[in-house]
Amino acid sequence: MHVFAGIDWGGREHAACVIDERGEVVKRLEVSHDREGLARLLKGLAGVAPAELLPVAIERPSGLLVDTLLEAGHPMVPIHPNQLKATRPRYSAALSKSDPGDAYILADVLRTDGHRLEPLKPLSDEIRALRALVRARDDLIAERVALTNQLRSLLESFWPGAAVIFADIASPIGLAFLQRYPTPGSAKRLGEKRLTGFLASQHYSGHSSASELLTKLRSAPSGQAAALEEEAKGELVTHFVSILKTLTGRLTTLKRRIEQEVARLPRGRVIMSFPRAGKINAAQILAELGDNPNRYPSEAQLAAEAGAAPLTRASGKSHAVTFRYACNKRLRRALTTFADNSRHQSAWAADVYARARTRGCDHPHAIRILTRAWIRILWRCWTDNTPYQPTLHQGAQPFLKAA
Repeated sequence: MHVFAGIDWGGREHAACVIDERGEVVKRLEVSHDREGLARLLKGLAGVAPAELLPVAIERPSGLLVDTLLEAGHPMVPIHPNQLKATRPRYSAALSKSDPGDAYILADVLRTDGHRLEPLKPLSDEIRALRALVRARDDLIAERVALTNQLRSLLESFWPGAAVIFADIASPIGLAFLQRYPTPGSAKRLGEKRLTGFLASQHYSGHSSASELLTKLRSAPSGQAAALEEEAKGELVTHFVSILKTLTGRLTTLKRRIEQEVARLPRGRVIMSFPRAGKINAAQILAELGDNPNRYPSEAQLAAEAGAAPLTRASGKSHAVTFRYACNKRLRRALTTFADNSRHQSAWAADVYARARTRGCDHPHAIRILTRAWIRILWRCWTDNTPYQPTLHQGAQPFLKAA
């Protein structure tokens, strides 16, 4: 008897459903997202069939639940939430939704359409470690941006000059200045001589003189905060500065670790060989691609996964080409960042981008076109584990000869 399982993932609880080849429910489970719950889930599934004979459909392609089931030997088949949403009308005209119901739908889609779906391949320990580091860095950067915006908003409410004296208030010198002068009152005696000494102590490398910076500070609008309000907001500035300095230190440590890890991996060096890929951007790409050459059977599949291939909708006389929203957004961000950077070093990439702009494409659209062009080459190099060589890139030959 063939059996199929579907699991509706939840933050605290998971609903599981096992069906047979006729679509009849064999077993239902609801377990908590903890050690005991996952152990009960594995035991319940094992009571139906051996792990290798019981494929599991799930919406999320990663996470502790997926890792636990993969380690137990279950073939894991990710089904995109949009696919699940599109099939829901087959089971209920009212489009009702419940966790056990979604678990059944996932299992039934696996039963009827499993031959069209690609099971997950376990990631190597090296890639899983790199992915954890890269995603942690991305999250910390987002947190730093949010905190910086809050700090800037706070300064503009009572001391606008401190927000504009340096180009980036979250830079080391910007934070050092706010730590020493958190309020307008603390900077009352700040003159050109003192500011010159401060800049020297911070190894300031900007092109503005102390006099120019002081003029920028004093020409900004004056805050209207009363004494107690200014004191309270000054304390808040100090707190923000302390948190941002800690975050910056953590990001520096993470950056070094990521650069070491990606340079150590063979396919990391392959991606680093591309123009302007660098180490951090290469790590972001590799963390999402992985190191299994069979994961993407074709460059077209990789382009669709990365959101670099447009989506065509055609029916009768209607024909529309639209932006692909359903994709791996982290992979899309990493690849488009690489493509945007590459045009500043690769003449071929610059030409692809320029021709797209000439056709009337805006910047994001032109970058996606360039990304799609790079994916054809990146997929081949990544699959063959071979570094990029401009001399073997046919499209780049005319530009190499011209140089």
